[in-house]
Amino acid sequence: MNTLDQTHDPDLHSWVSSANAADTDFPIQNLPFGRMRRPGDDWRIGVAIGDQVLDLKLAAGKSGWPQDVRPLLAPLAAGDLNAFMAMGAPAGRKLRGTLSRALAVGGAQDELASCIAPQSEFEFGVPCKIGDYTDFYVGIHHATAVGKLFRPDNPLLPNYKWVPIGYHGRASSVVASGTPIKRPQGQIAPGAGNVPSFGPTRRLDLELELGFLVGQGNALGSPVPIGQAEEHLFGVALFNDWSARDIQAWEYQPLGPFLSKNFASTLSPWVVTMEALTPFRAPLARSAGDPPLLPYLDDAANRAGGALDIELEVRLQTAAMRAAGLAPVTLSRSNAAQAAYWTPAQLIAHHTVNGCNLQPGDLLGSGTLSGPERAQAGSLLELTMGGAEPFALPGGEQRTFLQDGDTLILAGHCARPGARRIGFGFCVGTVTAA
Repeated sequence: MNTLDQTHDPDLHSWVSSANAADTDFPIQNLPFGRMRRPGDDWRIGVAIGDQVLDLKLAAGKSGWPQDVRPLLAPLAAGDLNAFMAMGAPAGRKLRGTLSRALAVGGAQDELASCIAPQSEFEFGVPCKIGDYTDFYVGIHHATAVGKLFRPDNPLLPNYKWVPIGYHGRASSVVASGTPIKRPQGQIAPGAGNVPSFGPTRRLDLELELGFLVGQGNALGSPVPIGQAEEHLFGVALFNDWSARDIQAWEYQPLGPFLSKNFASTLSPWVVTMEALTPFRAPLARSAGDPPLLPYLDDAANRAGGALDIELEVRLQTAAMRAAGLAPVTLSRSNAAQAAYWTPAQLIAHHTVNGCNLQPGDLLGSGTLSGPERAQAGSLLELTMGGAEPFALPGGEQRTFLQDGDTLILAGHCARPGARRIGFGFCVGTVTAA
């Protein structure tokens, strides 16, 4: 795993003044990557710094970079984050250190100031090309709560604490934050007449997740040992795996989710690198009575610090709230380290143990990251007890599941004494009619 270095120094300041604000998601200690363009222009890769962005296409053309850094900037200048991710973790650490020095007070302000522009001037897309997408089910409190709704006497199936559960999703419908989410249609379970109905979902839900992006891949037939797994992880983004719960309930047996999940999954624009998350590691949470880890999923470093201490939040703003000038309301808050039963490294080790070859830009969803309390629910299915208990909103509205015009906002940040607060930005989607 990564170790603390000068890029994590909480006293480090940038010549980009907005990066020094206490509440910014993007201080110089963060430096996440995103894919962006101005209207009518080509896509390019940038690094967030405060409320600004460093355009790496422009920056790569400057003369002050060390000779061994220029090859690292080349794919980024070409707008290809995947090619940079394929270079591996050492390349990422080297470029991070170089960018940190260049953007720090006393750095390359004279040369790079012309490469900085407000984030508000750009459209942001999915950060990289998503080749494949696997959704896991690491949130033990979510799995337990959902299990209680359908199997009160046996909420967790016997395999849950032995094996990271996952299924293969649809990469083509992973969309950028801000993309409208069209209400899906499908078959819904039969009522009294024993014939399924067809139409728009009436139980549209969110799923509060993290998306882990693979960096360097592995060869087909070559499992990644857990002690090396984090070298194959590039970074983390916020992820909303939208779900049509009524369609899901009818289709998921015996092969699992299908049309209820693959209509849209929203990824936030900024990828926070694993290096930036170094100060925010946490031990793998296990209870005394839990079964032992199988050797391929066990590693001393992973047990000591394989989890990520990320505070997560779900916000909702309805169309009526927007019209009335009411701000989004917070529905729930949770913490990834407390919610996740499996670590990102364990997901990589398990995904590849059979010889499966991961590739740069592959996306691993965490699954819903709920806490143990209702106020920490990462889905409306949990928050409303399967739709049985609506919740109240400002202006007198109520919700069980999402209605047309509702905007969902996911947020996340890391904060600890002795470390600079860093954030993930927002993951946003507005529901539109079928």
